[in-house]
Formats: sequence, structure tokens, C-alpha cells
Amino acid sequence: MEQKESLGKTENDLRGIIVRTHRHCQTYRVRIRMKGGQCFDRSFRSKTLAKKWKRDMESAIEHDRYEFTNPATKHTLADLINLYIERVLPGKPRNAKNVLRHLTWWKEELGHLLLAQVRPSIIAEKRDELLAGFVKSGKLRSPTTVVRYLSSLSHVFSKAVKEWEWMRENPIFKIEKPKQAQGRKRVLTDEEQKRLLQACQESGSKDLFLIVALALGTGMRKGEIMGLRWRNVQLGEPTGTIVLERTKNGLSRSVLITGLLLGLLQERRKQQRADSLIFPSPNYPNQPIDIRSAWEKALQKAGIEGFVFHGLRHQAASQAATIENSPLVIGELLGHQTLQMTRHYVHLPSAHMHTMVEALQSKIFQNYQEGSHAQLRK
Repeated sequence: MEQKESLGKTENDLRGIIVRTHRHCQTYRVRIRMKGGQCFDRSFRSKTLAKKWKRDMESAIEHDRYEFTNPATKHTLADLINLYIERVLPGKPRNAKNVLRHLTWWKEELGHLLLAQVRPSIIAEKRDELLAGFVKSGKLRSPTTVVRYLSSLSHVFSKAVKEWEWMRENPIFKIEKPKQAQGRKRVLTDEEQKRLLQACQESGSKDLFLIVALALGTGMRKGEIMGLRWRNVQLGEPTGTIVLERTKNGLSRSVLITGLLLGLLQERRKQQRADSLIFPSPNYPNQPIDIRSAWEKALQKAGIEGFVFHGLRHQAASQAATIENSPLVIGELLGHQTLQMTRHYVHLPSAHMHTMVEALQSKIFQNYQEGSHAQLRK
């Protein structure tokens, strides 16, 4: 491919930047040579980014007097993020897509900076930009989403500090995270829970009631429920088992099902293939169905405000606590990672867990008799 090189002598703002003209684009190469021969060299497709990186580098050299044998003064944030994406991200299949989106944003915004230049104040400024930004729906980006952006980047920095020794400290530890809405921890009253189940049962979505019922009766996360395939489910009698192969904390766990939930799953199993998703999209069978609209309509019909789907997990824990006051048992039900060490020393008898799960699911669905199965299948 033919290309030309020219020093930016005709423009003062390109002094020290090599402009390379390719067939379809231009690139801007910045080279800064230190006393003693050490050279810093980076190429950009954007003239603005090239000028900014050159200006930031020269300022760092002039004022901060870094020790340039330090990896933080040799590698940029983009270098670090690329290394993380290559080495670490493949081991996070459950949320890799979201993490990649977060890290791509950070790389576009701050990737040109040397790691030594990534100050808490700079990240805090970007945090505020995220909070002031809008998502596709036209709503302001939520504090919870911004926390996730920060968490994704924080894990990258932690790797740089603890394993790769590219940095001395994680700058995100010094900034304040946005406060998340308290409504996300709201627990329903017994009457609200009854109205919600009724609204889900009457929903135009044939999947909504069972999805919500599974969340309430087992404490499973939405992503765990929507990703279920029949190979994960054993429909025994009088108790079935759902095996979650990989959960949010990277561990597998088993979830017991009995009574109404077991009966509804047995009926659904007769209508689907052995390895299909339990809740597939009607148009894309390999993707789970989107229940957001049906869920919001059910909340509206039930007259419930300030409640999100994840609140069903808190609801399950609260209901379980009225039956079984052992944090160990409840932690076992929900698969909390903080009780992992306890699991090394204590093994809960299966009969104990069965009794608690049966009581929990019976309490929640006490108003739904076996005779109502036909109506729920419609």
C-alpha cells in the first residue's frame, strides 16, 4: 500500500507529529525522545488525540518528573485494557459483553493517557459525565449503571496492581461511587405480592407468571432464570432440581423446586425440545424472551411503584427469613459467595433444605391450587 510521510512543518500545532497518508485515511504518529535515548512512540487516527497525548506527555515529563523505568510511565490505559480483554475477559463469559462495552468506553475516553497520568480526579470527572449522559430510551443513565462502568475499570486496575505490577494503587478506590436508588431494595407487602402474582397470571405473556414465580420461589437472579435450558433441570418427584452451571460469582449451585413450580415446569417440558431454552424468544429461539414490557404492565396493573425485577430476589430472602432464621440456610438458597468459607466446614442435610424450600414455595403460592394449572397454561 502506497503511503507518504511528512513532518507537520506547515502547521505549528503538528510540530513533532508525523502525518502518514494512506489510501483511505491518515494517521498521526507522535514520538517523544527523553534524555538518555528513551523514546515514547504512539500512533493515532485522530489528530486531536495525537495532539492531546503529546501535550499530556510533555507536561508529565516537565512537571511530574516520573521515574521512567516505572511501567506506569511506559504503558497507556489503552495498553492495560487491551491486555485485560485478551487475558482476563475470556474467563468471564456471563457478563463479558457488558464489561467489554464498559471498557471500550473507558478506552475511547482515557485510553491515550499513561497509567501514571490516570488520576482519581480524571476518573471522577468521567463518572460525572456518565451520570449526566442519556441511554437509548432517552432517560438519564442510572447510578447503578455508572457503578458498573466503574467496577469494570476497577477490576482492570486491580489486575494491574496485584498481578502485572504496572501500577502501585487503584485510583478508583479514592473516588466516591454514585449512590444507588433505595427503591431497588424495596420489599413487597403480602398484599402487593398477591396483586403482582395475579397481574402476572393475567398477563398477555404466557411466560411471565412462571418467570416471576421462579424468582420468588427460588431467589434466582433474572439472568439465571432466562438462561435456563432443559438440560439444567431434573424434574423428579416430589422435588425437582435446577442446576445453575455458572452463576454471577462464578460458582455452580443447585436450586430445589417443588409443588406448583415443579408442576408448571413439568407441563412446559412436554411442549419443548430437550435442549431448548425454557423461555425462548418467539423470533430468535436461541435467545431468551424479553419480558420488560410485560413486567412493567404487570407492575402498573398491580399498582406497584419503585420496584424492579431484582427486588424479587430480596423478596425471596425476606420470605425465607420468616421461615428459617439461619443466615447459612438462606445464603445456601441464594448462593451468596460470602458464605463460601462456611460451606467448607458445614454441609446442610438435604432434608433440611428440602423442608425450608417446600415451606417457602408453599407459603408464596398457597392461594394457587393444583386445579388452577389449566388456567395458568393458557
